[in-house]
Amino acid sequence: MTNAPLETDSPAGGTAVLDRELEELLEGQQYDDGDHDKFAHYVRKEKIVESAVTGKPVRALCGKKWKPNANPDRFPICPDCKRIYEMMRDE
Repeated sequence: MTNAPLETDSPAGGTAVLDRELEELLEGQQYDDGDHDKFAHYVRKEKIVESAVTGKPVRALCGKKWKPNANPDRFPICPDCKRIYEMMRDE
């Protein structure tokens, strides 16, 4: 699967709560390393780097958890990630 970087420079700085809630909600779910949904997902840049170094899976805004390994420019953006990101920007 792929990912697109998530810019989180919002004036409200309210993404930490969303990150924590999302992590708690999805805790324990298995990651998906298949290619069945061909979308580019929004993930924090530092998590992409961490995954490249450690091999640890990343979690997108939509909740998908996987190990990124493809060029995100080849796929359309995940509609769920895009919707969540737009809601965060509007806050």
